[in-house]
Amino acid sequence: MNAPLWIWQQPDWPHFTWQTEALALLLRACTQAQGRLLGMLGAIGSDTEAQSSLDTLLQNILTSSAIEGEQLNVDSVRSSLARRLGINQDGPVSARSEGLAELMLDATQAHQLPLDLQRLYRWHGWLFPTDDELPAPQLRIGSLRGDAPMQVVSGRLDRPTVHFQAPPRHGLEEQLVAFLAWFENSRSDAALDPLLRAGIAHFWFVTLHPFDDGNGRLTRALTDMALAQGEQQAIRFYAMSASILDDRAGYYRILETSQKGGLDITAWLQWFLGTLLKSLEQALARIDRVLAKARFWQTHRTQALSAEQIKVLNRLLDGGERGFEDGISAAQYQAVAKVSKATATRHLSDLVEKGCLSRLPGGGRSTRYHIVERVIGSLGVQSNTLLG
Repeated sequence: MNAPLWIWQQPDWPHFTWQTEALALLLRACTQAQGRLLGMLGAIGSDTEAQSSLDTLLQNILTSSAIEGEQLNVDSVRSSLARRLGINQDGPVSARSEGLAELMLDATQAHQLPLDLQRLYRWHGWLFPTDDELPAPQLRIGSLRGDAPMQVVSGRLDRPTVHFQAPPRHGLEEQLVAFLAWFENSRSDAALDPLLRAGIAHFWFVTLHPFDDGNGRLTRALTDMALAQGEQQAIRFYAMSASILDDRAGYYRILETSQKGGLDITAWLQWFLGTLLKSLEQALARIDRVLAKARFWQTHRTQALSAEQIKVLNRLLDGGERGFEDGISAAQYQAVAKVSKATATRHLSDLVEKGCLSRLPGGGRSTRYHIVERVIGSLGVQSNTLLG
């Protein structure tokens, strides 16, 4: 007799197992990073907290859709989120952005409420609003998928490669109800680590694949809910969907391998925790920059600086892709500040005299400037980086 092909065909499905020792180091690293991040939240002001939360939620929505190959209107989604968070930010909105914002905030800010079948159907309705400009064709919105086999395939139409096949429609509602019961009851299971619970929930739900479309995005929203429940924290400061997008191929590969395997999901949980750790570390670096920026301006609050100088300094302090990691030159200052070459040179010299910037080794046109290292060092940030 042939062995079962899919994990849901295993006799003991869905009684997952995993190797605790193989997960211990990753789990400890995630827990420590999570604790450090939550501990840093008290050091930032309420305005910064609200803006950081908005940025994280926006990133989560955009990247979760990007995983599925969908590009959203950034301004529209930001406006829909901002209004719900009480942040004054005008901009266009659409039925699509309104639904996505409603879904994300319901999953995270109302994480303490039970997730039942009707709430899940409501999530699906928000994902596919009926008054959207581009309505999804022939989708059962707010109800389970039909009787046709649910498969993930690639390749030629006459010779497709089946990467995954979901459980059949018959009995699906009972399986989903059983999952939701576990999801609720496991919140109080002291023997189950909350981060492992989030990883199991992600894998279990995406394997059920209960809807015609939107299963991946709902899975990731559900994962955000599970993480918020574990932290008992509605405010989000890390976007796991962004880290999943960074390794999109690896995400689909580990899902396919695990869904064709046995009930030991250690490999999946290792991937999940590793990706979560990357997300937490990115958030820690971002909050560190926020705190360093605030302290920098506190140090230089009495300095008389032009609007152009402030703009360039903020760009340097923000770091990231737009932060001039190798320092800024006079030509780059001129481009960012939109000033003449002579003004750029004068502004940079003034910032050096005021202790805001320091010259890096080199001279002439190759001269570059960093945020002053002694200020960075006093903030606990490595002095050989540019707050990036």
